[in-house]
Amino acid sequence: MGLIHFYTARDIKSPVRAPRANAIMERWIGSCRREIIDRTLVWNQAHLRLVLAEYEDHYNLSRPHRTLQQASPLTPLPEPANLDQIRVRRRDRLGGIIHEYSQVA
Repeated sequence: MGLIHFYTARDIKSPVRAPRANAIMERWIGSCRREIIDRTLVWNQAHLRLVLAEYEDHYNLSRPHRTLQQASPLTPLPEPANLDQIRVRRRDRLGGIIHEYSQVA
């Protein structure tokens, strides 16, 4: 019978001058759980780190955010597009759990 390892979470206090920091992290963790962790069978800690790194990359570079006019946090705001001439390319990540869409030039 194999050993079961339990990893404990550390408490990190929110910065004093940033009261919204806790809410922002709760939202990110909720998104991560709903979009990836609840849909993925994680084999070990190394696999979990790989999945979380891939999701973090998707979240910051590709995922559209409402408050940024559907842009991602680490990219510039997009120019308004002519909807009659748009061609879209889909890229699957994490075995097809996440789909990223981009405009083909």
